[in-house]
Amino acid sequence: MRDDISAETIAALEKRLRYIAGNIKKNGRKILHHYPITSPQFVALQWLVDEGDLTIGELSNKNGLAFSTTTDLVDRMEKNKLVERIRDTNDRRVVRIHVLSKGRKIIKEVIKKRQEYLGNVLENFSTEETETLNELLMFLYEQMQQTENK
Repeated sequence: MRDDISAETIAALEKRLRYIAGNIKKNGRKILHHYPITSPQFVALQWLVDEGDLTIGELSNKNGLAFSTTTDLVDRMEKNKLVERIRDTNDRRVVRIHVLSKGRKIIKEVIKKRQEYLGNVLENFSTEETETLNELLMFLYEQMQQTENK
């Protein structure tokens, strides 16, 4: 930790980020009430849409969930025709989870509504403030990724 940043400042930043994440999550849950998926299913679908077809193990690692929990999650999503299991063409022992059109449509709609919510929140921000916020958050994310990979 750097010496020129006080512990109080770091504590305040952590608290603000936690509250912001909480507000986004709370609003996201409200949006999801209109769709036939749960919050964990939404997160899993997002990973699959962003990363492409993943194995249960890969999805477990991305979600930070146990393998058995992820298997149950995928079972329910498959039952609701959001995803399907596909055998890998190169290695038939490997099964990948593939998002179906219904799952993609839900993700697209939910993310659009989440973006609209954020757009409403940012209405009192200037264009410069919004761009600066975006740049700083991207820098924060990149630093977190680098720290995580050490």
